[in-house]
Amino acid sequence: MQLNRNLTGKDFHEMFAVATDWLEKSVAEVNALNVFPVPDGDTGTNMLLTMHSALDEVKDPANATVAEVSKSMSRGALMGARGNSGVILSQIIAGISRGLEHQETCDGQCIATAFEQASITAYKGISNPVEGTILTVIKDVAKAAKTKTLNGTSDIVAIMEEVVTAAGESVANTPTLLKVLREAGVVDAGGQGLCIILDGALRYLKGEADAMQFRKPQIIPSRIPLTPHSITSPESICDDEIPFGYCTNLLIKGQMLDVEKITDKLKKRGESLVVVGDDKTIRIHIHTLDPGWVISYLTTLGTLDNVHIQNMDEQHEDFIEMQKDKSPSGSISMVAVVAGDGFAEVFSSLGVSHIVPGGQTMNPSTKDIYQAVEKCTGENVIILPNNKNIILSAEQVQKLTKKKVLVVPTKTMPQGIAALLSFDYDADFETNHKLMSEALNSVKTIEVTRAVRSTQVNGLDIKKKQFISILDGQIISASNDLLDSLNWALEYFDTPEAEVVTIYYGEGEDESGAESVSASIAAKFPHLQFEIIKGGQRHYNYILSLE
Repeated sequence: MQLNRNLTGKDFHEMFAVATDWLEKSVAEVNALNVFPVPDGDTGTNMLLTMHSALDEVKDPANATVAEVSKSMSRGALMGARGNSGVILSQIIAGISRGLEHQETCDGQCIATAFEQASITAYKGISNPVEGTILTVIKDVAKAAKTKTLNGTSDIVAIMEEVVTAAGESVANTPTLLKVLREAGVVDAGGQGLCIILDGALRYLKGEADAMQFRKPQIIPSRIPLTPHSITSPESICDDEIPFGYCTNLLIKGQMLDVEKITDKLKKRGESLVVVGDDKTIRIHIHTLDPGWVISYLTTLGTLDNVHIQNMDEQHEDFIEMQKDKSPSGSISMVAVVAGDGFAEVFSSLGVSHIVPGGQTMNPSTKDIYQAVEKCTGENVIILPNNKNIILSAEQVQKLTKKKVLVVPTKTMPQGIAALLSFDYDADFETNHKLMSEALNSVKTIEVTRAVRSTQVNGLDIKKKQFISILDGQIISASNDLLDSLNWALEYFDTPEAEVVTIYYGEGEDESGAESVSASIAAKFPHLQFEIIKGGQRHYNYILSLE
């Protein structure tokens, strides 16, 4: 890439491809910036998958204009957006596309206009924009780019240098704008991810693409002093973290294969690792967040065969596909995002037409939810996202389908169940949406999991691997003992307001353990009635619904 050269469609696509590779190098570090120490939808992973979807939508960049490439990227990002960070990133790309409309090539003036549209579009796409997030970063980027062009330059490298500097300063400043970041001791993960993408684009423009393969992005420190233990290294996360997104099975064939060496290389890349065979043929099974790395490494050793990669949250997809469209009302269909086979059965029994597997650590894309909506026989569809990080993705479906779609903003699966129980078979579409939305206030949710890192949240000094209890999204207790953490959470909640507690036990727990939990709670809160149901959810030992 030469200085002062206008970008063609091919250049534009290559620039963001290099930027995406740059982001991929620091996915684990961006994920580690998560405010809560829980196995939640990871920001870095969601942004990376969204970028890949954007790039994959461009079929022939060599013969396309900048406008055509950016338009394809915009659609790909929308369809592949995962989690809140992915959805906002897709809005940024959509704004860039609007700013480059009708442009055959792109110079610095064009890119400044594109960033201005990106900021406008991103803010408009969020109902309650919060400062100190990726939104602030793109706003500061747009301002910096515009200021540079007003000084009379159209050099895209000079403008992008100004943009990257502004992005870095904006990310460093996010804890001063958002209390929750300040308390957790982290900068905003989405803003950091965007900064890395912009930095990667600049490096491409400066001709550093080849050198980037031997380097790695730097995580920007906060402008204000933070707690020294706030950011956990990716190595320590991989050693102990429970969740991984892809079950990867394959055979590798070669000469002088070393089982022990391969095992040592892979053991920090995932869990449930099995490496068996001899020096010529080895069978490998691993649960990993990055199957691409595993495949790339193994192809250097031999020939791969019988490669099978499956999203573990989609293990019941075949069963769900066989279900008939069981609409609770002939003209209304339901789509729900659900994690766990037990929960899937509960939602199906309550009339959900199509279940989209997913939840914590693996948020379904807008495309996944859209495809489920399109399978519904009813023209009116209600979506239950059942996770705060999936609501925005679900709302994007309304732009893609001809069906009439409404989203009930359920943040937990117990809220989704409460919404379904409030469905009125005699009411119309809009009335049912209102009834189901109002039902969310009738239930409280307590989730119990282990902290994946040490941090400070809500005045709690949380240690890695401690049990933490989360009441409607707020961490309220931490303890080395599961029951202690759970009892503290119930004491925090005004239990006299509750009558019935449903205990959903997760993957790795069993009914006898759930009964022990129930007995312990009953001894302390005798006025409560209990029901025990298999949830089968990963990552969370127990989910309690309080009604």
